[in-house]
Amino acid sequence: MSELVVLFVFCAILGNAVGFLAGLLGIGGGLVIVPILSMILLHFDVLPPEQVVVTAIATSLASILFTSTSSAIAHHKHGNVPWQLAPWVMLGVGLGALISGFMAALLPEHVVRWVFAVSVFAIAIKMLMGNKSTSTNARSLPNKAVLTTLTTLTGGLSAMIGIGGGAVLVPLLNFFSVDMKKAIGCASACGIVIALFGSIGYISAGAQHLALTDGFAGFVYLPALAGIVCTSWFSAPLGAKATQTLPVATIKKIFALLLVIMAVNMLLK
Repeated sequence: MSELVVLFVFCAILGNAVGFLAGLLGIGGGLVIVPILSMILLHFDVLPPEQVVVTAIATSLASILFTSTSSAIAHHKHGNVPWQLAPWVMLGVGLGALISGFMAALLPEHVVRWVFAVSVFAIAIKMLMGNKSTSTNARSLPNKAVLTTLTTLTGGLSAMIGIGGGAVLVPLLNFFSVDMKKAIGCASACGIVIALFGSIGYISAGAQHLALTDGFAGFVYLPALAGIVCTSWFSAPLGAKATQTLPVATIKKIFALLLVIMAVNMLLK
């Protein structure tokens, strides 16, 4: 029992940091949760090593359901959620997340781990490079069918690696001239949909492997989920508020360097 309490405390500390980053950068937090939670699960020998990464991804998505909700409410209050655009983006990411949640649970552990690490590395490089385009030509949003297709791919990748989609969705929307704060707000709202449908896939696929009596809902580890959510819900609005004052671009570059380190660590271990 004492080990379970320590695990809960570790996850609560993790959730506090993740919630703030979710609000500040428009990410669901999975980029941080998955590698760190994987280490926590391995340290406490919660389940076999070959199931650790997929469990961390599933638990990350489930926690993002709460974190993104808190973050989206805060961004809505600041007027940063473009509701005329969000429903079409949500449709795509929800469909992609539902399909991906089932697929990722069926893939070998090393494949999921490599997909996560390579995706995170690519996201980190994009963050480090920033927006290098000097073109002043505004790009209009594509038609609804094309936008839904693009966001379906975004939602699928996000659910497969256990993130809320902001790290992929924000650059996509910003590419089409959506204001950065609006893009972050939209990503926060869409993170709810990705987390919901992705979690459904992971819970359904994991039900035959892990038991509720052992603390699992499918591949979602409930004690870790409770620890992360109990702090991330409250810290996400603080991050959203901080977007109004902190140098987000600089923070993204620092965060990107940390992502590179975590991606390399995931590949090596």
